[in-house]
Parts: sequence; C-alpha cells; structure tokens
Amino acid sequence: MRIAIIGAGNSGISMAAHLALSGECVNLWNRSAQTIKDLVPTKSITVQGKVNGKAYLNIVTDSIELAVKDAEMIFVTTPATSHVQIAQRLAPYVDKNVPIILTPGRTFGAIEFKHILLQNGYSGNVNVCETQTIIYTCRKTDSCNAVILDLKKNVLISCLDSSKIENIVSNMPQCLRRIYKPTKSMVETSIGNVGMILHCTPTLLNSGWIESPSHSFKYYYHGISPSISSFLERLDEERIRISQVLGNSVESTYQWMKRSYGVEGENLFQCIQNNEAYKEIDAPGTLEHRYILEDVPCGLVPLESIGAKLGVKTPYVSLIIDLANSMLKKDFRSDGRTLEKLGMGSMQPEEIITILNHQELYSL
Repeated sequence: MRIAIIGAGNSGISMAAHLALSGECVNLWNRSAQTIKDLVPTKSITVQGKVNGKAYLNIVTDSIELAVKDAEMIFVTTPATSHVQIAQRLAPYVDKNVPIILTPGRTFGAIEFKHILLQNGYSGNVNVCETQTIIYTCRKTDSCNAVILDLKKNVLISCLDSSKIENIVSNMPQCLRRIYKPTKSMVETSIGNVGMILHCTPTLLNSGWIESPSHSFKYYYHGISPSISSFLERLDEERIRISQVLGNSVESTYQWMKRSYGVEGENLFQCIQNNEAYKEIDAPGTLEHRYILEDVPCGLVPLESIGAKLGVKTPYVSLIIDLANSMLKKDFRSDGRTLEKLGMGSMQPEEIITILNHQELYSL
C-alpha cells in the first residue's frame, strides 16, 4: 500500500519506519528541506525499541505534490498548529477517495482541516479523520534514527463522515489496523483529547526546572507530583462534563491510561508512576514547546470555547490558558481553535451536538 506521511518529526519518522518495515510503500514529506537533508540520500531510518530494524522509504521530499501523488492513504503527523498550513498546501491535490488521517487531531482537528480545504478551493467530500492521540510513545534521536518506547492500545479514531470510518480502518495496513479503534462520535476523539490534560499544566508548573540550564528531569515520572496530578484530575472533570452535555461521556485520563498502556493504579498519579514508557520521556528544555504551543490553542482553547457555548463552566481550563498567556506573553485565545474560527460560532448547541455525534457532512 502506498502511504504518504506528512511531517518528519518524532511521530512521522516513527510511523514511516514502522510502516516500511511492515512492507508498505512509504512517501515521507517535510516542509523544511533542512530537516530531512541527511535522510534524502539514504531514504533509510533505523528504529529501535518496540519496533526494530532499518527501514527503507520510497520517497523523502519537501514537495507535498510528489509525496501524495498516487497515495492510497495520507497520515498527517505534524503538530496540530500546522494543520491550517498543511490543509492549504494539500487543497490542490486532494483526492476524495484518499482518506486523510490527522494523528492526532487534538480538539476539532478534522473539522478545522475540512474547513480550511473548503476555504482553499476544494469542494469535494474527502474523508478527514482524527485520532485521539498518536499511537507511539517515541522519540526521534536524529533525522535518520528513532526510538519507539511503546505502542498504545485501542487508539480511538473518528471521521467527519461516520459511515466511512469502519471501512477506512479495515483498509489500513495490518500493523495499524490492530491498534486503531473506530468510533462513531467525534466527541470521543476531540473532547477525548487527553494531551491537553497531561501536557499544559505540568509544563507550566515546572517552568523553573524546565528553564534551568543545569537541570534536566523526566517529564511524567518526576514532573507530575501528587499535587499536580490531583489538579489534573479536577481539570479533567471539566472536560468530562462537556462531553456529557454533548451526549457522549468520554473516559477520564486515568481510565485512558489504564486502557492505552495496560498500567494499574488507584489514581492518575499511580498510573503515571507505573508506566514504564513514561520513565524515559525527558522534560522539554523550554516553555516554547508543543506541550504549550500546540496543546493550549488546539486543546484547551477549543474546550473552553465549546464549554461557553454549552453553558458549562471551565474555571480550571481558563486558569491554565490565562497562565500560559501570561508566562509566554501570547494570546492563545486569539490564535486558537475557537468555534468562530471553525465556522461554528453562529451555530446553536443542538447543531454542534449533531455534527460531533453523527458527523453529518456539511459545508462551513
């Protein structure tokens, strides 16, 4: 199967290697030619961990037209903050028969992606899908090497046209098919986005250590203390309340971790401490990191926005957005995925609930 991977970061490099080692024909695209300059001549990635071997790719390029030509499936692995630019670049080359999978979509990723395609001249009904999270716990050590620490289980995936999701997953390569779990409600993937719970708050509350030039630590294992974990559980309750109003209650981050990693514990803190894969994840070295730059505008901001539309109070979500704005001197609400930016600002709550739960095709 010919597959296009969009983005050569941690997830993109890992997915490209995983698929190529599984016998698939992989085209890898990255916006910056500099990032892939060492990979272009060899087209090979060495991966270690849960997946091992030297993988050979079909194409490595900074031409998105070349990367998606004749592709049977497209996986977008870039941070969600790049989705607008990716959709703009892809618009001239979209084939309605080739599904586009945002991995992950974060919150309302598929809706935003389709909205941008329509704004840039595409008029068809391409199947845009989003996953709840990436399937890998991984790190790219350089442009030609990666470590896959773990493969998650039952990663949720949804589609703008819910009638197509079972068929899309059944047509995936076997190595992915056994990992993804189709769902008919985008509530489960968009509101089910646990990255915004696990990433934003611990990064901000560990800012002193993160910005220390002489100190490093393991992000999850050392950076999420019992008190921080307790705060995350209260933050999580706001996310769950919103999902309940939307008619499809999502699992808690604690439940998600038990399901995805097979770990045990009486609370979120214990599950994090018992997660072997998390013990190897280093903390970022700066606040200018996707844990903030992606997960605040593409996670917490849309969560707050839809909460306001539904009449659900989100004081903890708003507190973290305010803290991120103050510490990074940014306006994430202005930059983020509000309902207005998604073309849904004037919709009634009932219309939004219908779209998220039934994925009726629509034009924004």
